[in-house]
Amino acid sequence: MMKKNSAFILFISFINFCGFSQKQTNGLPIIPIPKSFEITSGQFTLSPSTKIVVTSTSHQNEIDWLNDYLDKYYHFKLQTTIAIPKYDSYIEFAFTQTEIKSNEEYELTISNNNIQISAKEKSAGIFYAIQTLIQVLPVEKATTLVIPCLKIKDAPRFEWRGMHLDVCRHFFSVLFIKKYIDLIAMYKMNTFHWHLTEDQGWRIEIKKYPKLTQIGAYRKGTMVGPYSDQKFDSKPYGGFYTQEEIKDIVAYATKRHVTIVPEIEMPGHSVAAIASYPWLSCTGKQIEVEKGWGVFEDVYCTKDSTFEFLQNVLDEVIALFPGKYIHIGGDESPKTRWKICPNCQSKIKSEHLKGEHELQSYFIKRIEKYVNSKGKQIIGWDEILEGGLAPNAAVMSWQGIDGGIAAAKQKHKVVMTPGSHCYFDHYQSAPSGEPLAIGGYTPLEKVYSYEPVPSVLNEEEQSYIMGAQANLWTEYILDEKQLEYMAMPRMAALAEVLWSEKDKKNETDFLNRLQTHFLLLDKLDVNYAKALYKVEQKITASSKPNTVALELIANASLGSIRYTLDGSMPTANSEKYQSSITLDKDITISSALFKDDQLKGKISSRNYEINIATNKPITLKNEPSKSYNYGGSFTLVNGVVAKLPRDNNEWLGWSGKDIEATINLEKAQEISYLQIGFLTEELNWIYLPKSVEFFVSLDGVNFTSIKKLLTEDFKFERFAKISFPVTTAKYVKIIAQNFGKIPSGKPGAGEDSWLFSDEIQIK
Repeated sequence: MMKKNSAFILFISFINFCGFSQKQTNGLPIIPIPKSFEITSGQFTLSPSTKIVVTSTSHQNEIDWLNDYLDKYYHFKLQTTIAIPKYDSYIEFAFTQTEIKSNEEYELTISNNNIQISAKEKSAGIFYAIQTLIQVLPVEKATTLVIPCLKIKDAPRFEWRGMHLDVCRHFFSVLFIKKYIDLIAMYKMNTFHWHLTEDQGWRIEIKKYPKLTQIGAYRKGTMVGPYSDQKFDSKPYGGFYTQEEIKDIVAYATKRHVTIVPEIEMPGHSVAAIASYPWLSCTGKQIEVEKGWGVFEDVYCTKDSTFEFLQNVLDEVIALFPGKYIHIGGDESPKTRWKICPNCQSKIKSEHLKGEHELQSYFIKRIEKYVNSKGKQIIGWDEILEGGLAPNAAVMSWQGIDGGIAAAKQKHKVVMTPGSHCYFDHYQSAPSGEPLAIGGYTPLEKVYSYEPVPSVLNEEEQSYIMGAQANLWTEYILDEKQLEYMAMPRMAALAEVLWSEKDKKNETDFLNRLQTHFLLLDKLDVNYAKALYKVEQKITASSKPNTVALELIANASLGSIRYTLDGSMPTANSEKYQSSITLDKDITISSALFKDDQLKGKISSRNYEINIATNKPITLKNEPSKSYNYGGSFTLVNGVVAKLPRDNNEWLGWSGKDIEATINLEKAQEISYLQIGFLTEELNWIYLPKSVEFFVSLDGVNFTSIKKLLTEDFKFERFAKISFPVTTAKYVKIIAQNFGKIPSGKPGAGEDSWLFSDEIQIK
């Protein structure tokens, strides 16, 4: 009886340590959550006397991996034996060719005296089972590790579960690349998309073209601060990976069942290559490796000598990377040089092409044919759809989901990676105290909510969605610790999206498991973000005129919300949030999460500006883009003036369309001031409007123009605002004219610009 009670106490301690209730995931601190799992009675003790039963050398890699982990964090290793021990506990690998169908599937059974891992021989399933086993081990160092008995059957939902890394804007060491791969593998992701060439640096040694790394791997300075400041330092910056280093990294990844997909950008984002060999461009002029961010007009020329160069480069790249896919970029390639280049125009004529967009398609198709001849396939960003998709190309859909939908309907393989959910260079909480980021707002919860398969696709079309990946562009990620901070724990959230079945996902449960993983990440010396402890301030419409209702939202299991209404910083003794707060005047509210009288995460503060427009009926002639329409038209009259940088859901965005907003004040009243806010982020294709015109009306039909402002009138501040003699009005209309096509030399040149707005104020 005593033995039973002891086991029960240890089991309950395990549950409490993990911070779960059995009601959620039976206490399993596993990310991603398995396909099926059951905690059974009893416990297993892993100790130095535990043996590993070896019946084949095919899984020596996994044995070594487990032993290396145990040695590093618990200071003991397990001995191997060919016979099942009579008295010692043991771990046994069982291989099956029938019950387990896929290479990544596994079963893990932990009994009182043994652990059995079942998978296909020489499969990734063995490795993933060990990852699961490691996650249920106690975090504290000990020589006896007690874990509950359990049964797990597990397999991934998607075949492509990826993480991207740009090493061109900022360079990262071989040691860190290996650490990044370890994190990818720990969360059962299987693809590392390695962005190796760019305008700001060429990072892979190509022996046939040594200048690519002698010249192209180094720049004379780097942009510092926000893109809008256009400031640069003069510090030489660069680095590259030798082919021997790449072979070492590829071998390292292979042992962790991670496939590396190299990206060699073309035809755009190629300034570093052109700086090394100017004859690759249309002009032949000597240029420098770019110091700043953006999109640049110098791209590969379409003459035959360029293709010979690229084929030679690809020969060496293909020899280094054994995976199926070679990423060839294909994004953001201006056609300016091509339009006036005799070689490119001659190519258009000789190939009977309709223009520069079809010339880009010709470029991609020609490269694809060569890559296919080497037994590989290409994958590119969704711009490769322009002018016609190459016959066997796979598509990465980053500009929303439309590119992925179009490719799937054409029966092409797709990896979903929309900026709205999968760009981890975006802010994950309010920018106060956060490192400078490129913009955007992609919190942990948004990543976890992502569904990679668009509902508009039929069953056959859905089968072309291979999975998804997150992208980490490093314009504003300066070092390794900052990169870890941007990646984790959002990587864990995406891993669960891509591995686990949809019906197994539960955000509250995931956040609880994640807290245990923070202890694991601490042990692994990973600098993760703690944005899950943030308090969200959510505004909704109120039934009272000129008021809004404020809700303070946080995960209740993480602590209690304390807040202040005078702008002071909340403490454990501040007012405890109970229910919605009605706002009827300008006010600053600060809030934070507390547990056991300790501040968790960061303090959130926001100003609210209540005015005549607040919570009034508003209609929009053109609806915002689905990707940037978080709260509908109410967002423009909710009393919240959005902060900069763009870090929250207080912005509405229109692509290529004007804003025409009409506000019904519900009764005629005197007004003398109008204001609307805009955003400018040229790196993200967001521009101020060409003009803003303000109108008033008494009947909602006949409108009188009060004033029209041009961009020059407000370009140095983000607000278009006017004061005027007191006027009686019941309706106010504001028309903001979209900037139009993005000019040459700017990011997204030739594409529709975005127009972003946040709040309309009337006084």
